[in-house]
Amino acid sequence: MPKSKTKSKSKKQAATGKSTLNLKEQLAQKRKAAKERKEFISFSTGAVFGAAFLGMMAFPLGGPKAAIGAMAGIICLAFSFKYPRQALWAFLIYMPFSGTIIYTLGNSPVLQLAKDGFYIPGLVSIIQECRQKRLPIVIPKGLKPSLILLFVCCLITLLFVNGSQQMNAEQVAILTRQPPEKPFALGILGLKVFMGYIPLITCAYYLIRTKKEFFFMTRLHVILALTCFGLCFVQYMFLKTGRCAGTQFAEGGDLFKASIEARCLVGGALLYSPEQGVIRLPGTFVAPWQWGWFIISNAYFTFATAFSDPSALWRTFGLVAMAADFAIAVISGQRIALALVPASFVILLILTGQIANLKRFLPIATGLAVLLGIAAVLYPEIVQERIDSFVGRWEESPADEFILYQFGFTWNNLKGSLIGLGLGRATNSARVFGNTALVETWFPKVMHEVGPIGLAAFLIFVSCLTFYTFKAYRSIRDPSLRSFAACFWVFVLFISYQTYYYPLDVDPVAVYYWFFAGVILKLPEIARQEDESEEKVEQKNTKRGKKAKLSWV
Repeated sequence: MPKSKTKSKSKKQAATGKSTLNLKEQLAQKRKAAKERKEFISFSTGAVFGAAFLGMMAFPLGGPKAAIGAMAGIICLAFSFKYPRQALWAFLIYMPFSGTIIYTLGNSPVLQLAKDGFYIPGLVSIIQECRQKRLPIVIPKGLKPSLILLFVCCLITLLFVNGSQQMNAEQVAILTRQPPEKPFALGILGLKVFMGYIPLITCAYYLIRTKKEFFFMTRLHVILALTCFGLCFVQYMFLKTGRCAGTQFAEGGDLFKASIEARCLVGGALLYSPEQGVIRLPGTFVAPWQWGWFIISNAYFTFATAFSDPSALWRTFGLVAMAADFAIAVISGQRIALALVPASFVILLILTGQIANLKRFLPIATGLAVLLGIAAVLYPEIVQERIDSFVGRWEESPADEFILYQFGFTWNNLKGSLIGLGLGRATNSARVFGNTALVETWFPKVMHEVGPIGLAAFLIFVSCLTFYTFKAYRSIRDPSLRSFAACFWVFVLFISYQTYYYPLDVDPVAVYYWFFAGVILKLPEIARQEDESEEKVEQKNTKRGKKAKLSWV
């Protein structure tokens, strides 16, 4: 009897200790939440009043649009700096819809910079936090020398090429009888486009802290992809049923050019002349070719979720997104996506080893084949038309010949210059500051701007990044995280060395490439956290088991 009393007393004491601890934790959490709520209200009030004051100042200068734009911009910048994590999530969500928002609200230059209103303050805040906590900013440290080398090459071009052009700008304007250029501003913008999103590696590394947040990110991208694909399908049906005219009633050469006047429902400039056999839809993006690279990028992300997510429900969503990805590539008239999406699926199956995982591969392959087979039976003429368009384009201008021509064209224009013709000189978005050349392949474009030395520095940098991300992914033991990392690494590998067009210059690849590189680098740490938490749980269970045994002695 005395033993049972002592047992009940010890149990009561343990329960009381636990309840006291839980109560203390709950009270601490409540105090923390109340403090954060009070801080948020105070900050919001100050930001809104400050934005309203600046809006009133802008109203006499630019009218109501300027006032509203100033208010929205100040509020966005303030909140993004104060809450960098939420700003980065907003940045990732806003980016696929930016083209739609820009043209829906009037194609203002301010709106084109809106996504950077989330990104730049968030980045600055994260860098400040890293300095305060003495955390590394360049991750991994081994990437630092190649990054510095690339930046120095760009700086040399900016100072010696763009700088000399700036000093001669007035004389050139007099000789050519054209308005003077702003070569240095053009170079600054070119540098921002070329290297501006590299810090997303750091942002992604510190944004994703736990396995739960990682799965939130991957599933969010599947939802974004399905939403954008759905809007593109509605856009196509609007054009097909005549609710939007597209370019089918244009004349002459306009029948074969994407036009903003032909915009339909979402996105920007589109080309829809079915009688001429040409369709190029922009989806939710500004231009058709950007939409094409969004489709190609999502081949990797949807595949990753379909094969790697631990939840059967989300694997099903991933499968549906994979099928939608290919179907949208067909109806959008995206020839490069039509070729690269199925090729990417095959490459992913081989390089990630999923083709050997028959238990998961066969159901997904069967489901995908059924979905695509139904689509092909329902719309055989569309599928055949897109295949014929791709084959015709390849026969007319083979990709390998086109790339070689671009290299030759750029080399001749350099005229022996090793540091290029100036940053921004082949960047379309920088043309507001001066003349730009149209170079439609990536490596020749880089060589045009920063010369052979700059191109070599860029290749060294992306090769180092590819190596370190590979090393990170191979170190992961968790099967699900390792499978995700493998898919993302194949995407990084592909974008690092492909040179057809220039996806790293614009959305969405300019964002996704650097961001997912950072995610890969963080996954080993997340896997270690999971292993440590599992070990702690096992240790607790072992201790409880020992206590239970002792209590029976």
